[in-house]
Amino acid sequence: MIIKEIEFIGSFERLSQCPTTQLPEYAFIGRSNVGKSSLINAITGRKELARISSTPGKTQTMNYYLINNAWYLVDLPGYGYAKSSKTNRAKWRKMIDFYLKKRDSLYCVFCLIDIRHDLQKLDLDFVNWLGENAIPFSLTFTKSDKLKPNMVDTHVNKIIEALKEYWVSLPEYFVTSANTSLGTTDILSFIEKINNN
Repeated sequence: MIIKEIEFIGSFERLSQCPTTQLPEYAFIGRSNVGKSSLINAITGRKELARISSTPGKTQTMNYYLINNAWYLVDLPGYGYAKSSKTNRAKWRKMIDFYLKKRDSLYCVFCLIDIRHDLQKLDLDFVNWLGENAIPFSLTFTKSDKLKPNMVDTHVNKIIEALKEYWVSLPEYFVTSANTSLGTTDILSFIEKINNN
């Protein structure tokens, strides 16, 4: 897939504000500071589409981008630690949960996990929550360029094995790097395949 057109539709705090559409949506989410904005920029080929910040919790709304007039990329707030109040974090989580469970046009959630670390409880809990609620998702490992090439598979396999303690089978996964664009073409091909079907 070649991205020719991107239109920022808006930032929304409630599901009722989101666009009324029959077009498929693909949401990106992960722990705060997982590299979500950088990966979105790499996937779309736009350096400043999603705001990048060293401060966790910068994304606080559901940000909608219309891609090629054919599908939506939805940038969701991160879960977990953020430099914000507990009340705000609870509000974001409620917003995210409601969107993920109720949005009929949501085709897949790309759940981002930092490849450099062992499986974190926050990630495990969120992945299991997606499964319990029958929400289609894909695992997306970020920051692979931060590891030595011979360690990438080792780290991925370690996380996958940890998840297999809770899962009989896992969905497709992608190894990515925002800096080298590794995996971005695979993600776009995956989205195109779903759209075509």
